Amino acid sequence: MINRPPKDGAGCALYVAPLEAPVSLTVSWRRRSAPEVLEVLEAPERPEQHADAAGIQPGLAARMDFSVKKLASDAGVFFTRAVQFTEEKLGQAEKTELDAHFENLLARADTTKNWTEKIFRQTEVLLQPNPSARIEEFLYEKLDRKIPSRATNGELLGQYMLEAATDFGPGTPYGSTLIKVGECQRRLGGAEREFMQTASVAFLGPLRNFLEGDWRTISKERRLLENRRLDLDACKTRLKKAKAAEAKAAATPDFQETRPRNYVLSASAAALWSEEVDKAEQELRVAQTEFDRQGEVTRLLLEGIGSTHVNHLRCLHEFVEAQAVYYAQCHQYMEDLQKELGSSNGDGFQNIFAVNTSFGSPSAGSPGADALRVEEVKPPPAGTRKAKVLYDYDAADTSELSLLADELITVYTVPGMDPDWLVGEKGNQKGKVPVTYLELLS
Repeated sequence: MINRPPKDGAGCALYVAPLEAPVSLTVSWRRRSAPEVLEVLEAPERPEQHADAAGIQPGLAARMDFSVKKLASDAGVFFTRAVQFTEEKLGQAEKTELDAHFENLLARADTTKNWTEKIFRQTEVLLQPNPSARIEEFLYEKLDRKIPSRATNGELLGQYMLEAATDFGPGTPYGSTLIKVGECQRRLGGAEREFMQTASVAFLGPLRNFLEGDWRTISKERRLLENRRLDLDACKTRLKKAKAAEAKAAATPDFQETRPRNYVLSASAAALWSEEVDKAEQELRVAQTEFDRQGEVTRLLLEGIGSTHVNHLRCLHEFVEAQAVYYAQCHQYMEDLQKELGSSNGDGFQNIFAVNTSFGSPSAGSPGADALRVEEVKPPPAGTRKAKVLYDYDAADTSELSLLADELITVYTVPGMDPDWLVGEKGNQKGKVPVTYLELLS
């Protein structure tokens, strides 16, 4: 509760009742003279006065006042840049263009970033096709925690085959084969794990470091350069307008004017615009210096993209080497499995698991062509198989059969025939066909 003073100007009691206990104050009211009122009104306000009135420490009030001024200054700079940017888009203001070499560096950097990001993402998909697993690994990396070990698909398949062999009986033909294939799948899964780890360290790591480190620094400096460019062009526009206004104000006045006061006003305006031009020129020099300095910093960073390419080239070689080792291991494991299965099964399965080490196109004619007359060959008692033709093939002689891609033919083998060749039949035609051109279906 506050008691207002009486009209006669006598003293009165003033107290503010807080939550706990009222505090009584006495304020004397008196009239002030006109000079005293003017002195109070004209006295400059200090943040400490408001701080004392609000119960705030003077140092804190000064910092608050500085923050408000800085905020207002930043808002003004942002507004000036926004106006300059808008006028440039509308074609109402000039824009400082970068030199051709600098533009080439910018384009090269953008191309490097875009393709590096695409290669990085697709390599992640290659190494870990499971999106959920990739997200989990990403979260562990951001939390700076160790990624838990996870079995590969090959290792899981091998484990299931071994468990199935235990249920079916290891002594049965099917169970023993499951054990052999399961062990091979586990070895393939282990090789895949080693390849993933090597590729992640040797190839994905440097690409990630570029995208999350070097490129972020380049992007930050490019944004600063663009802001400096907007400030420079805004200063140029301000100087241009100030000079135009100065020239207009400095025009020769009419001395026949009946009111000479106009000449005085014109001279005063010319002096003001001259000061404005000097100020604009000073701001332009400062803006030009800051723009040149930031341009040099950005140029040095962009020129470093060349060393980034050299580093990525070295990492690419390491990735290819790791991939070659991985596929060589897989090929060796599968060859061993084929030999093991071919030697452990009966005669009816020998041709199915025959090892084929030729990956190129077969030579014209097959070994033993003179000793084998294809037209006299009969299908074996073990039966025939269907095969899909993978590529077109033109017969080299009358003993061979021409093939067209995607067609289905019947194939079988006969004793004494080269393992790289089979006897193929389609309709009434019969002849030797290369195994590498076929995909056995059954």
